[in-house]
Amino acid sequence: MIYADNAATTRMSDAAIHTMTALMKESWGNPSSLYAHGQNAREVLEKARGDVAAVIGAQPVEIYFTSGGSEADNQAIRSAAAIGAKNGKRHIVSTAFEHHAVLHTLNRLEKEGFEVTLLDVHENGIVTPDQVAAAIREDTCLVTIMYANNEIGTIQPIPEIGEICRKKKVLFHVDAVQAVGHIPVDVERDRIDLLSASAHKFHGPKGVGFLYARKGIRLTNLIEGGAQERGKRAGTENVPGIAAMAEALREAAADMTENAAHLTAMRDLLIAGLKEIPHGALNGDAGHRLPGNVNFCFEGIEGESLLLLLDDKGICASSGSACTSGSLDPSHVLLAIGRVHDVAHGSLRLSIGEEITEKEVEYIIQSVKEVVEYLRGFSPIWRDLMAGKKEFIL
Repeated sequence: MIYADNAATTRMSDAAIHTMTALMKESWGNPSSLYAHGQNAREVLEKARGDVAAVIGAQPVEIYFTSGGSEADNQAIRSAAAIGAKNGKRHIVSTAFEHHAVLHTLNRLEKEGFEVTLLDVHENGIVTPDQVAAAIREDTCLVTIMYANNEIGTIQPIPEIGEICRKKKVLFHVDAVQAVGHIPVDVERDRIDLLSASAHKFHGPKGVGFLYARKGIRLTNLIEGGAQERGKRAGTENVPGIAAMAEALREAAADMTENAAHLTAMRDLLIAGLKEIPHGALNGDAGHRLPGNVNFCFEGIEGESLLLLLDDKGICASSGSACTSGSLDPSHVLLAIGRVHDVAHGSLRLSIGEEITEKEVEYIIQSVKEVVEYLRGFSPIWRDLMAGKKEFIL
């Protein structure tokens, strides 16, 4: 099997598994308890907090542990909105191709009286700092833009946008779920006020994540109950999972330069091979993208059939976000960058991991070529295109 869906989830690293299982056996106490066994768990928890903070250039007191990126997105956006509303500011700026954890939260806020501006995304999958600057108003309380897109992998100019927000005194939230552990992220350098991350995207366990909130920002509680996480996220902390996340993140940060170089080389080889397929196109900028992300559209086929036949060949891939894999609608990300419905339906996302080899990349290329040709062989849309009854788009 060749696993090429790392944007959906990653295999837990051996170090993270060892850390998690060891703590489940040896340090299972409640970190809020005063006796020694509980305080041992508290020490593990706070060490993990410091380790996570160090990787993104934050202070330990600025890290709050969550169940994952979606919860962190929700809490960050709702907190900024509450701060804005208290100061008479109810306008939020975001983009049309954010993760649904962001977009659905913004939809809820619109129903509560907030106004949301979703910036158009250019064909290359990148929003510009000038767009953001032009959208910010006197009543803007938040700008929320993802670091790297979860479907097409394009990296946004976060430091430049962060500088604009800081100068205009607008809170800046970044969904960094796809970025943390894969590319350098520094909240001070990037002028980020709030940041979301999820462990299972960088070889940690599922169900664990964190929210960075710059010191001084008052968070709104999503979960009420005990005083855990300095009173901002009730519920007994998952100490083994959190420690495993910290271990995975430390490991990812230490190997980031080497991994990125290898993945970039394999990514570019994969892009070059898939470009040989006629009437196909790379989605998003070729260079300003995550090291392991490749996303293509192929005219005249359906993405679901492509995935099933690739699975028969031992290749795990996707047609977009795993969070919307059950939907028959085309990707909102691809529509946002200008792909029409018929083309967006024929998308393929390959998110390769650090263990990928050149031989495996070549096998993926050959397999995709064979499957696309096979599917086009009995596609009525393809026959119409070849007969000139319809015009090619790609």
